[in-house]
Amino acid sequence: MNITKFLPEVAREMRKVSWPKRRELVRYTIVVLSTVVFMALFFTVIDLGFSELIRLILE
Repeated sequence: MNITKFLPEVAREMRKVSWPKRRELVRYTIVVLSTVVFMALFFTVIDLGFSELIRLILE
């Protein structure tokens, strides 16, 4: 398939995409960011806990 056929087909397919509404997009963004923050804090606490545990074992 050459580029002159490919690009119009891409444009046609992009018009078929169901894009999220602004409210949905904001909601999904908040969910993703809060999940990332939670996981970062969770793994930070786990890492600090294991570090302290290993420090106590080796002393």
